[in-house]
Amino acid sequence: MAFNTGLSGLRASSVDLDVTGNNIANASTVGFKGSKAQFGDLYASGFLSAGTNPIGDGVRVQDVKQSFSQGNISFTDNGLDLAINGDGFFVLNNGGEVRYSRAGQFGIDKDGFVTNNQNMRVQGFVADDDGNLSGIRDDLQVETDNLAPRRTTNLRSDLNLDSRETVLERRVADMGDFTAPAGATGFASETFEINYADGSVVSVPINDAGVSDFSAADVVDVLNGQEGLSASATTTYEGMSEGDLQDAIDDGGFDFNLAVGGVTVPVDLTGVGDPQSLVNAINDAQAPTISASLTGGNLRLIDNRGNNLTASFSSTNLGQGPDTAVGTVRPQADRDITDIASTGVETNLTDSWDARTIEITNQFNPLDQRTYNHATSTTIYDSLGNSHEMTQFYVKQPAPGNGVGVSEWSVYTQIDGEFVGGTDQNPYQARFNQDGELQSVNGDPNGEILIDDWTPKDADGTPNGADGPPGPGDNITTPIPDPPTTSAFVLDLGNTTQYGSDFGVNDQRQNGYATGRLSGLDVSDQGVLFARYTNGQSQSLGQVALASFNNTNGLSPVGETTWVETFESGQPIVGAPDTGTLGSIKASSIEESNVDLSAELVNLIIAQRNYQANAKTIETSDAVTQTIINLR
Repeated sequence: MAFNTGLSGLRASSVDLDVTGNNIANASTVGFKGSKAQFGDLYASGFLSAGTNPIGDGVRVQDVKQSFSQGNISFTDNGLDLAINGDGFFVLNNGGEVRYSRAGQFGIDKDGFVTNNQNMRVQGFVADDDGNLSGIRDDLQVETDNLAPRRTTNLRSDLNLDSRETVLERRVADMGDFTAPAGATGFASETFEINYADGSVVSVPINDAGVSDFSAADVVDVLNGQEGLSASATTTYEGMSEGDLQDAIDDGGFDFNLAVGGVTVPVDLTGVGDPQSLVNAINDAQAPTISASLTGGNLRLIDNRGNNLTASFSSTNLGQGPDTAVGTVRPQADRDITDIASTGVETNLTDSWDARTIEITNQFNPLDQRTYNHATSTTIYDSLGNSHEMTQFYVKQPAPGNGVGVSEWSVYTQIDGEFVGGTDQNPYQARFNQDGELQSVNGDPNGEILIDDWTPKDADGTPNGADGPPGPGDNITTPIPDPPTTSAFVLDLGNTTQYGSDFGVNDQRQNGYATGRLSGLDVSDQGVLFARYTNGQSQSLGQVALASFNNTNGLSPVGETTWVETFESGQPIVGAPDTGTLGSIKASSIEESNVDLSAELVNLIIAQRNYQANAKTIETSDAVTQTIINLR
């Protein structure tokens, strides 16, 4: 009997060693749960044969019980590494078999499915095309296709219009043309004395460094930097006849040189056989401010910025130039300027001031920022996902009635520089009460403007193939219903205010976007997978599902750090992370093994001692038996 008792102890100690060794071997296994061998003693007794002094028959292994306590959470550099902080298991699809795991080392396979290292697919609650999560459980998949574009159907602008702004009424002095002296290659050095209505005088030096090729564009930069002055410039060159150019081209070895502001513009002369093809080559050159044409038998070059133009041509036996054209400046002064005089080299700017024409106007012009009080721009999108710039202009108007308790602003709208909403002829009128709150826009208390006359166009001004405005007689309701079928959208100014503070855009958002490619994934604490796209959008792809069991210890381990459901565990309760008793998800993290290596090493020593002690029992029994055998 002692032999059997010792043998049962050896078997139990061996199991203890196996369990402890398995724990130590998996001390670094992600999501591993340590086990502990549980033993029970053995007694041989029947229904009526139990004595008062029974002797045990040894020990047996009752159970190898796993500990599902929380392991430490450590961070990784993989965004799809997930750790469960709390109760629950990941639900995995292993070719139709459902497994459960705490190991969250996930990635994406070639088909876009989220999988673990054994290609088991992670299950979760899938999302629809708009990113809305459903209660349908399936394998989570990351779609790598481009995100389809969405047209703008609503643009909300929350603005504050400065109530301290004055009604725009301008007195403008158009001073005609200001030119350099005849034969000069640029504007000479001089100083303008600008007299203002408040009595102040400002000295403005022109070309104070004495540069010989100081251009009209340089003069514009100086004048536009002065309060009350604005200017534009144009340079026109007409120094070559069509006949001379044709003779040079026919002569052979033709070469043409063009410089804008002293910088050479490369002109590709390949295929140039006549003056018109030369014009085409110049217009194709990388000089966006230059335009060329044949006018009156001459080659005409125009720079719309006022840069100096230098041109020449040569051939085997013929040539002309180089000749330089200096631009013309057209300045304007507002009513705050009372006089302009010049010192130094006398030019015709003073004469232009004397011959100025005065106009009083508040005509809105989107190209002249002095004709509107405020402006703001935002990007909107057509049905093809093309971006367009929409600009809103706000012009303060005289208050209606006696001006008590009400203010009014005109609202102009443009898309890509073209008026929309009919505001070129009839701007919208926004009224505010005495508290600065919006009363209405064209009588609408909600402050909504329906833009229903927009035709999306390419950069060259031709329709780009996207949905256009509704047809005649079509009734457009707001908000625009899904799916939209036209380019109509709503400009919502309902939260616009008019307070005595600086103009500011508090919030401006629209619901359209361009097409985008997948650029990254994020996972929230609730296990929601967000796809980030190159167009700045993000969209929910699904939500990781977690499962819990009434009897976690009833799960059966099947390897690969996974478990399967058993009768003892009960059926799984599947839900979203961070709900009920389920834990939350930590992205870019893993749950380490919950094995305490120090404790396992101590257990190893104990198991070794127990094994040796049981072996000693067998050895002693053997010695006793041998003694009996040796009796004579």
